[in-house]
Amino acid sequence: MPGIYIHIPFCKHKCTYCDFTSFPDKLAFSEAYMACLYKEIELRGMQLKKYVFDTVYFGGGTPSVIDPKYLCGALRQIKRCFRLTGDPEITVEINPGTVSEQKIALYKRAGINRYSVGLQTAIDEQLEELGRIHNARDFVYASRLLRGKNFSADVMLGLRGQTKEDLYKTIELAYRCGASHISMYALTPEEGTPIYTDYLNGELPDDDEVRALYDYGYSLLKERGYRRYEVSNFAKPGFESRHNLNYWRRGEYIGLGVSASSHLGGKRFTNTFDLDEYMKCVISGYLPVVESEDVTKEAAEFEFVMLALRTAEGISSHKYTNCFGTDWKEDFADAYQKTRPYLEEEGDVTRIKDEYLYVQNQILTHYMNG
Repeated sequence: MPGIYIHIPFCKHKCTYCDFTSFPDKLAFSEAYMACLYKEIELRGMQLKKYVFDTVYFGGGTPSVIDPKYLCGALRQIKRCFRLTGDPEITVEINPGTVSEQKIALYKRAGINRYSVGLQTAIDEQLEELGRIHNARDFVYASRLLRGKNFSADVMLGLRGQTKEDLYKTIELAYRCGASHISMYALTPEEGTPIYTDYLNGELPDDDEVRALYDYGYSLLKERGYRRYEVSNFAKPGFESRHNLNYWRRGEYIGLGVSASSHLGGKRFTNTFDLDEYMKCVISGYLPVVESEDVTKEAAEFEFVMLALRTAEGISSHKYTNCFGTDWKEDFADAYQKTRPYLEEEGDVTRIKDEYLYVQNQILTHYMNG
C-alpha cells in the first residue's frame, strides 16, 4: 500500500553535512507554512480518494522543532482527507535536543506510533563538529521519554577521526537505550555543504576505512539481535520500517510540503524547493509541482533490480516476471554475468553477498549502467 511523506523544512541549526531543504532562519514562518500544508493535504485528498495509505512519515528538517500542535493538526487533516488503513505506521523524526515529556505525550495522543531519533554518534565532540544541537546526554533523556515505544536511532559512519571504539560506544548506547531499529549509514559529503571542504582536504576517512567501520558495525548489530533488512537499516524482528520498505519495493507514495517528491500512478513528481513559491502556489489553490515525468518500463525495471539488491529480500525472479512479464537475468544479461561474483542465489532469489554490502552501490552503478 502507498505511503504519505510530509516535509517539515525548519530546524534550529543547519548541520554541516545537510543538503536537504531546511531553513534554520525561518522558524517564524512555521505557522503560515503549516496552514499551507493543511491546504495542500486537502487538495491532494480530493484527487486521491481511491487510494488507501498504510504509512505517514514526518521528515525534515527537524519536525520536532515546531510546536507539536502543528504536527497534530497535520495528522488530523490527513485522517480527514485521506483514507488510512486500520493500523497505519505513523513516524516523526526528532532531534534529541528538541523533545520534552509534554511533546511526546501530544504526539502519542495524536496517533504517532514510531519515532526516528537523530543520534548520529555518542561522541559529543563529533556531534559538535557536525553542527548538531544535541549531545549524548540529550539522547539518553529522549530515549527515557520514548521507553516502551517503537523508536529508531540514526548512526553515522565516516566522521572525522571516527574509530571502531567510537562506533562501539554509539551502537551500545542506542542498544542499551532501547532502540528497536538502527539506521547505520555512511556520511556522504555533498557539494555545497560545509563538510565538503573537509572531504576535499582529505580530512575524512577514506572508503576502505568507512567499509571497515561498516563491517564492524554490522557485526555488533547482529550480535545484539538487529537483523539487516536493507544495506543501511537494521531492526529487531517485527520493527522494520514499513514506510521505508515501501520505497525499496518500488511502492507508491505521495509527498506533501516544500521539496517533497512523489511516485504515484506511473509518474514521479516533485514540489517546488522554494518556500515562498510553495506558499504562494497553495494559497492560490494550485498544487506546487515543478517537475513531473512518466516512469518508463525500462526505468521501472532498472529501479526494481537496483532497489531489490539493496535489501535482504533480494530480487525475486518470480516477482519481477509478474511485474514486467520477462526474466530480469535476460533483461540485464550482461550486467548479471559481470556481477555474479558478488551475488548469491537461493531458489529464485538473488542477493548481494554480505562481504560486498558496503560497496554494492559502486558495484551495481558501474555494471548496471554499462
